[in-house]
Amino acid sequence: MAQVSMRDMLYHAYENNYAVGAFDLVSLDFLEAVIDAAERCRAPVILSIAEPHFTHYDYELMLPAVEAAARRASVPVAVQLDHGHSMQTAIKAIGLGCNGIMLDASNLELPDNIKQTRNVVEMANSCGVPVTGELGYIAGIEGEDAELHPGESEYTVPAEAKAYVERTGVDCLSVSIGTVQGRMQGRAKLDFQRLKLLRQAVNIPLVIHGGSGLNEDQFRRLTSLGVAQINYFTALSDIAAKSMSVQIKQNPKGSFTELKAGVKEAIGTEVERCLRMWGSAGRAAEVIAQCEPWLPVEQIISFNAEHVSERQVHAMMEEARRVLAEIPGVREVFSGEALREGAPSQFCLRLRFSNKAVISSCHQHPDYQSFLNNVLQPLTDVQSSIDYQDSQNASPVVVFGGAQKPLKMTGGMV
Repeated sequence: MAQVSMRDMLYHAYENNYAVGAFDLVSLDFLEAVIDAAERCRAPVILSIAEPHFTHYDYELMLPAVEAAARRASVPVAVQLDHGHSMQTAIKAIGLGCNGIMLDASNLELPDNIKQTRNVVEMANSCGVPVTGELGYIAGIEGEDAELHPGESEYTVPAEAKAYVERTGVDCLSVSIGTVQGRMQGRAKLDFQRLKLLRQAVNIPLVIHGGSGLNEDQFRRLTSLGVAQINYFTALSDIAAKSMSVQIKQNPKGSFTELKAGVKEAIGTEVERCLRMWGSAGRAAEVIAQCEPWLPVEQIISFNAEHVSERQVHAMMEEARRVLAEIPGVREVFSGEALREGAPSQFCLRLRFSNKAVISSCHQHPDYQSFLNNVLQPLTDVQSSIDYQDSQNASPVVVFGGAQKPLKMTGGMV
């Protein structure tokens, strides 16, 4: 099925009283294990990369692999930035393929949290990307994620949650009701009455961080009270470490690949257990029917420049790559020059958008308008500008000028 709208996915879970698993990834073993487990039990799933884990890997290298896995999966998949801390990280993540943003501004005072979250919501929603905000603070006790969340937990207050959701426009809300980051010591005491009041106050999908260590009854009650997404990492990390420890004891001189044998299978077994326990197993077909596919769009602008110098054209294209690539939702800017002499159009610009929603937001962006009106059009004769969506579900849309016809292009980077 490949990638689908994360908002659609979570609202389906919310309306049907089950939860989608969001599993943080730190290696290809985790990525493959999560996808394999989701396909075995036919469950929708969220592939999650967490900003606090960026010290473990280069996320610009990780996300292309995550996106490739999502696009070839046979179950509905979304890709999320987890615990994003800034507008810049959110924009970058969308440009690299994320179609969900979890913004963590919970360390700020409520007015500052609202302000920062609202700004990210406006940007991300203009790209068709939903945002999960966080209110309340979930501290850690033990484990690697615990070290990243020091201090005392602060439970989410229903009245504050209502104001926060109304003023920010978040699509989902991460709440603090007694879970912890990292390992749980003993049995968690979850405040289900608070969760019930939160659901009544906001009426949007709720998200639980710190899912490791909860039992089946607790998970069942969470999903019955509006929790549509459960984030899960520490247990998977511990399982992977235990698997390698067993291998080390059995084979002290083993190579790296020998020592990590079995890690992927161990992670996958736990992921499948969670997906079945949270009620998402067997839901893939329903979700596919309800979710809009997350399909990329490309805008191709073809033009001639017969009355300006080659140097001016190249300077204009360099300006296009510099300015347009910074617009949220623009994933790539390609500038091409025809290899065949006498081609109907000498040059082209190709903008790759993360989703069709970016067509409108990009065209309205002041930097796009300025480039179009002050740089491109004065120097060139624009032949056509057409937006193309993935051929699974699209027809071209003429934006301005030219005939509506397919453009055959061969080109190279200028």
